[in-house]
Amino acid sequence: MTKTATAMYANDLDEATNLIANVGKDVTIILRGHTGCGKTSTLKTLGDMFPDHKPIYLDCTSLDLGDLWVPVHDRENGCIKMVPNESLGVHTGKPVILLMDEFPKANKSVKNGLLRVILERSVNGVPLHPDSIVYATGNLSDEGLGDMLEAHQGNRICVVETAKPIAEQWIAWAINNDIDPAVMSFVNENPQVLADFRDVENPEDNQYIFHPRRGASEQFVTPRSLEKASDVMKIREHLTTNSLTSALIGTIGSRAAMDMLAYTKLVDDLPKLEDIKTSPTSAKVPTTASALCMIVYRTLASIEKDWVGAWLTYLKRLPPEAQAMFANGVRSPKYNKQSIIMTHRLFTEWARDNTHMFAADKV
Repeated sequence: MTKTATAMYANDLDEATNLIANVGKDVTIILRGHTGCGKTSTLKTLGDMFPDHKPIYLDCTSLDLGDLWVPVHDRENGCIKMVPNESLGVHTGKPVILLMDEFPKANKSVKNGLLRVILERSVNGVPLHPDSIVYATGNLSDEGLGDMLEAHQGNRICVVETAKPIAEQWIAWAINNDIDPAVMSFVNENPQVLADFRDVENPEDNQYIFHPRRGASEQFVTPRSLEKASDVMKIREHLTTNSLTSALIGTIGSRAAMDMLAYTKLVDDLPKLEDIKTSPTSAKVPTTASALCMIVYRTLASIEKDWVGAWLTYLKRLPPEAQAMFANGVRSPKYNKQSIIMTHRLFTEWARDNTHMFAADKV
């Protein structure tokens, strides 16, 4: 499939959030992207950026026009007036961050009813606070999930496609968000699980992902379903093999589940974390590339200040490729434990002794 200009210039979630933060008071951005890729999570990010604003989540698919405002009798003026639903936050007089989730899937009457909010920043004539931010989300029309905008609706908004994260981007996020190391390793070894279906001509060439030409497909791999799979993998020692398999199939689909389960067999090749902490010079060193990958991701996600020294001592015993993988993870701009590692004496010594690994970065 040939990608459109919109897809070629798709924003990652950081870019999209920054765009909304800067123009969202005046221009309504609608983020359209692949299912399960974090569009809705931007509301929390924006809420953190604007602590004085009230974040409001509006599930457009569950609304009727009467859910937006209702008629009341104005006895003083002898007329009927429309009063906005309190969930819109207009009555507070404070700035809001209004997310109209799944706007392109909403009933036509709801979409038309929200047009004044989109264009004029008012709810049926009641203005929002002037500092309010308004934006919306939806899926790609190519996915065939019922997203549609008529010309007069689309002309009131700015449509921005959000990019599906590649494996490297997702792993950088996963390290900071307590994702199971086996899941991270699986994605690292199988980056095609996050492929864009528009790059896959034959749906059978990639059975991990949702592809609209494959027909009905309830379970498949997305960043969202990978996070759910991580929750299952974390408690796998409490499940039978049959139950674990069933749960993963019901979360990420049969093909991904079977391949991910193969990674659970690597656990026996991993040293125990306590062994690394107490005996870094004698703790077991994995013998397979996949197990080395898993232990690096496990450490990046769980390391604490009191055992940085032990880990860095152990790190020197790993192959250069594993050492470089760890260092690249630490150097990631968003890594939330960067300071406790990069300020340690042993890491400084390691970096000085291994500058050749990063020479290409300076070219």
